[in-house]
Amino acid sequence: FCLENTDPRMRGRGIQLLSQVLLQCYSLLQEKEVLHLVVFYESRLQDHHLVIPSVLQGLRALSMCEVLSPGLAVSVLKAIFQEVHVQSLLQLDRHTVYSIITNFMSTREEELKGLGANFTFGFIQVMDGEKDPRNLLVAFQIVRDLIAKDYDLGPFVEELFEVTSCYFPVDFTPPPNDPHGIQREDLILSLRAVLASTPQFAEFLLPLLIEKLDSELQSAKLDSLQTLTACCAIYGQKELQEFLPSLWSSLRREVFQTASEKIESECLAALRALSACLSRSVLSSDSEDPLDSFLSSILQDCRHHLCEPDMKLVWPSAKLLQAAAGASLRACHRLTRSVLPLLLEQYNKHTQSSQRRTILEMLLGFLELQQKWGHVEEDESTLLSLQAPVCSVVFSALTDASVQLQLVGIKALTVLGSLQGFLTSSDLELVVDHLIRLALHEEDSQSSEAAMEAAGSLAPSYPKVFSGRMVPRLEEELQSGRAGKEREESYHNRHSLQQRCLQALAAVSTHTSIVRETVPVLLQHLQKVQKGTEARNTQDMVSVCQSLHRVALQCQQDAEGCWYFHQTVVPCLLAMAVQASMPESTHTLPGKALLEEEVLAAMIPVISAATTHLSPELAAQSVSQVVPLFLDGEVSFLPQNSFPCSFQPFGAGECLEAQRRLVALLMAFVCSLPRDVAIPQQEWLLRELLALSCSCNCPFTATTAAKCFAGLVNKHPAGQQLDDVLQLAVNRMEPSLAEGPHRMQALTLLLWVRLALDKWGRGAGEPSLAPTVLPAQVTKALVLRYHPLSSRLADKLLGLLGDTELGPAAADGFSLLMAESPDVLHKGCHADVRIMFRQRFFTDNVPKLVQGFHGAGPDVKANYLKGLSHVLNHLPKPVLVTELPTLLSLLLEALSCSDRVVQLSTLSCLHPLLLEAPQIMSLHVDTLVTKFLNLTSSPTMAVRIAALRCAHALTSLPTTVLLPYKGRVIRALAKPLDDKKRLVRKEAVAARGEWCVEVAAEE
Repeated sequence: FCLENTDPRMRGRGIQLLSQVLLQCYSLLQEKEVLHLVVFYESRLQDHHLVIPSVLQGLRALSMCEVLSPGLAVSVLKAIFQEVHVQSLLQLDRHTVYSIITNFMSTREEELKGLGANFTFGFIQVMDGEKDPRNLLVAFQIVRDLIAKDYDLGPFVEELFEVTSCYFPVDFTPPPNDPHGIQREDLILSLRAVLASTPQFAEFLLPLLIEKLDSELQSAKLDSLQTLTACCAIYGQKELQEFLPSLWSSLRREVFQTASEKIESECLAALRALSACLSRSVLSSDSEDPLDSFLSSILQDCRHHLCEPDMKLVWPSAKLLQAAAGASLRACHRLTRSVLPLLLEQYNKHTQSSQRRTILEMLLGFLELQQKWGHVEEDESTLLSLQAPVCSVVFSALTDASVQLQLVGIKALTVLGSLQGFLTSSDLELVVDHLIRLALHEEDSQSSEAAMEAAGSLAPSYPKVFSGRMVPRLEEELQSGRAGKEREESYHNRHSLQQRCLQALAAVSTHTSIVRETVPVLLQHLQKVQKGTEARNTQDMVSVCQSLHRVALQCQQDAEGCWYFHQTVVPCLLAMAVQASMPESTHTLPGKALLEEEVLAAMIPVISAATTHLSPELAAQSVSQVVPLFLDGEVSFLPQNSFPCSFQPFGAGECLEAQRRLVALLMAFVCSLPRDVAIPQQEWLLRELLALSCSCNCPFTATTAAKCFAGLVNKHPAGQQLDDVLQLAVNRMEPSLAEGPHRMQALTLLLWVRLALDKWGRGAGEPSLAPTVLPAQVTKALVLRYHPLSSRLADKLLGLLGDTELGPAAADGFSLLMAESPDVLHKGCHADVRIMFRQRFFTDNVPKLVQGFHGAGPDVKANYLKGLSHVLNHLPKPVLVTELPTLLSLLLEALSCSDRVVQLSTLSCLHPLLLEAPQIMSLHVDTLVTKFLNLTSSPTMAVRIAALRCAHALTSLPTTVLLPYKGRVIRALAKPLDDKKRLVRKEAVAARGEWCVEVAAEE
């Protein structure tokens, strides 16, 4: 009845119902049914305009039918092209037409190609005048498919270009709260893909790009440059030839005149793309090389600027030349041949260091291009012919008094060294001599450090030269530095020279053959320092360990070097430490120096870095020696293993206190082993570590024992053995936490083991303990493993916040639980670290912290605030922002706490929130302003700085919120401008300036 009704509205309703049904069941239709429906719908396209939207929906459903008879797709599209004025339809109906075309192009490609250019013309009529960005994205994709799938464009190439290029450059600003999420960049990229899809558009597009480049609109220039770069990837010399002079003129003008770094960068990228495009052109014997002609015009316009006395346009010219040269080997060869001699001449012509630095930086850019294209015979004649003057210029820069010129010279030296065959053997010797001089004797630390880095970069290319010339010289200087006292040199000068020698030895150790030379020198020096009697032996030992650590890190990616370093350094360090820990040695200065916490802390990363990258087989070989050393006193694998008495670090008695300190080295080793390496006598080792961590009077020893215990627990397979060890820990630590002299040691163990297990994941259904208490370092191990016991330990830790004696330390323990562990329990040492353990800890424990705070007495409330601020300060900011409304009032209360750690941690937490959640923070602006201004007068410098940074961040809040406080804040920030600390004054200037300028501007 509806389909035959004379009222177009009623007919429309009938067709709408039919179309909706077809959209649900089009896949079930048979071929004859589809044929009859297509004929019906095509006839309805001639119906009243109110019916057309429903007809198009039905045709869209039929366009998705797999049983569509041959010829029907063409018939439907012809009917749409002839009967429907698409651009008079609503957006949704126009989108339906594009969808029908897209469906047919994906399933009936050959049929549509049979239409020839008529299909292209029909689509042009459909798209012409489209304005909606949702439809344009689909239309642009159709145009890309027309070109990519080789549809016949016929005589309509220009028309197709015009119907798309009219949107260039894209000028679209999405409306606020746009549900479709279409951004300007989406349209730009989609249109660019169309314009740069075929060389057939070149004759129309290139004049348009040149026109837009000459406009004053920055966005138009950027879009044009990026489109030009994209076009060069598919264009050839034929398409570009006519427009090259105009393109070069526009690019040159922009680089010479623009103040925008972005515009300049895109210009250089476009020039590089043009040069690359011309480099791909195939030359015939009688034709002119288009690349050579193009580069000649560039040289003609830029060359003379390199010789101008005022050097005003030197850098823009150099950038243009380098961009063109960076496109291909041919371009690089052609420009280098012309420019390098000129730059060398200009360097020698100018005498000022600043001018020479500028010229050398340009020369460096061309040398880096040579480095990019590698060692190719074609450019040998150019660069090798200039080998002597280039080296002369670089070497002269290294001896110049200007530090900045020296730094550029060192960079150039590194590049020259990377060009195989460029430096002769005599040049290499001179290079090494210069690097040694700069590294050891140059007053400025920048040049010294740069020279060491350069040595490390060049050493793998010339290992024989550096091991045969540089290492002996450094060893000689190191020994002469130690003998400097006899030459009446000051300690400071001797110590500085020793430091630099040690750093240089480490820096140059970037090849296994060099490592074999430098490591014995470093170890020998460490042994000499140990035997010395100078008062600052501790710092000297730390310096040697820092150099060894750097060498260890550089060896990690080379299996041979890593194993050599491990089997050479680790036994030697252990032997020296064991010797120093012997009872008869502890009363002497050397023994005390080696056993000092600072030295042992410096040895830990050396052993750890030497162990983490061992293969499982080699690690198993090493662990079979090191663990028996500590458990059984087996010293046979150590060099110089003749000790006056046995080594028993887990033995009883005060005389063994020095030996117990070496558990730190055991921790560095076993906690860095791969997880699949079995540790001999592990259960016994865990029991000894547990006993030591709970009973030792030395905080350093107790802490390292607890960390070692936690590291082993973290990697321990789940099961009964692990539960037995943890139950033993519970039984051992419960009385220690309750009372006695070792409460702090117990707390430390509780923290570490809880973290270790919270980063680890126990399998479902595995048994869990139900302890009443577990002390301090256990907790961190549990946190990292998500062990079921971790929640119980967290509750115990929360309970300790109310303890007047342990409360402050327990609060600081939350920082330990949330922060990265530098030596154990991190991924670098193969710890089992589960993702989002911090978020889980936050979810489980922050509500309890808040509840505990409200129920705590006034004397311990600060402990809860400190714990909360530590947790929030290490929480990922997106998580923190979502929880901010419920926690902000507590954070503001924390700012009133007298504990400076609480203040500093809370300010650090609030600062990013001011930038990332301004709307929420605006609700508390009155309190925030008052608190921050009060803290700018704190007696602690770090708190004053943090408060000023937060006051600065307040300017990110809405201006209407800030205006009532403008005068008050500006007056209050005048006081810290006179602060006695420079860093405070610096932050005060920045904060006050922002309030004066930004808020006033908005006002």
